[in-house]
Amino acid sequence: MSQAAAGYFWRTGRGILSLDKPCVMGILNVTPDSFYDGGRHSGEAAVLHQAGRMLEEGADILDVGGESTRPGAQPVAAGEELNRVLPAVRDILRRWPDAVVSVDTVKSEVAAAVAAEGAAIINDVSGLRLDEKLADIAAAQQLGLVLMHSRGSVAEMAHYGSADYGADAVGEIVAELRACAEHAQQRGVAGEQIVLDPGL
Repeated sequence: MSQAAAGYFWRTGRGILSLDKPCVMGILNVTPDSFYDGGRHSGEAAVLHQAGRMLEEGADILDVGGESTRPGAQPVAAGEELNRVLPAVRDILRRWPDAVVSVDTVKSEVAAAVAAEGAAIINDVSGLRLDEKLADIAAAQQLGLVLMHSRGSVAEMAHYGSADYGADAVGEIVAELRACAEHAQQRGVAGEQIVLDPGL
């Protein structure tokens, strides 16, 4: 995120998003085991129905996720994740070519594939901890990059064992997010491409 004379903005693979007012990100999980809607949005008709509903309700971004981070979730192989998210990205952009699509992934292989299909943002819930090559893809493709604060693997990050903070939890989270952003910038991602997510 950056600030210019025109105000705050975020540079994504689909151009500039103004952040002078809140942007709404609609979550579209295409997993069988997500927190809330696991299994509800599999198949083209269900994906398009939910995507259309969120766009009509004012979503500025559609965030497609193919790997759950709920408590007890198990990591998904890149091939299986691609089988889930690629059809959804293709279907959405075929129906709404101007839609801003984000993909929630911790894998550079998945990020590269969805970027090639027109995804504008990569939403990395690991903040580059699990695959720093995500930053290289965001830099090369000029994608928006969300870096979320988390600890542990995909299977661990929703457990209390990963939430061991001292007296200044906010300070620790800010420091870890700052390190994530600096790492991304060292790998060529511009500051105006980065949005930081404090996590749950």
